[in-house]
Amino acid sequence: MSMERFETESLGLIPGQKVRARVVSHHPWGVIVAIAGYENAALSASVDMIQQFSETTSSYEELLALFPPIGSQIDAVIEQIHRWHPPVSVRLSIRPADLESLAWSCDFCGEQITLGPGGDALVLDSRSHDGPGSHTVISHRNCLAERIRPDNTGERARALRIGKDMY
Repeated sequence: MSMERFETESLGLIPGQKVRARVVSHHPWGVIVAIAGYENAALSASVDMIQQFSETTSSYEELLALFPPIGSQIDAVIEQIHRWHPPVSVRLSIRPADLESLAWSCDFCGEQITLGPGGDALVLDSRSHDGPGSHTVISHRNCLAERIRPDNTGERARALRIGKDMY
């Protein structure tokens, strides 16, 4: 029996990845966007402007002035992806600091980790063999390697090297 996965188109998207997006609509909390190259995918993408900018603005009017215009193209970085059920939900950040280097918490130790160039993050996509949906886990290389059985040296070594110059 073949299992259908709803999220296969979005598997090319991972936290820390920079993307281009077109602003589709405004909402009191932020904006809905269409990620370039994924316009026809079953996903919903947004930028939570309140979460990102409410601490640096003094009024709601000042916050609203930061909303990118509908139809505009923006640079963004993927903060989170939820593939639990359709449609896939993608949360983006447009904070200048995040565009330079997105920091997130390691899901194993809770310490800050950098996703993207110069960072030490691994993004793990866990899936069940018998059902759709997946869950993203962000980890330091060492945090993952330490949780692999000590006698499984090959997998420990790969966790420490994946994505780096392997040759």
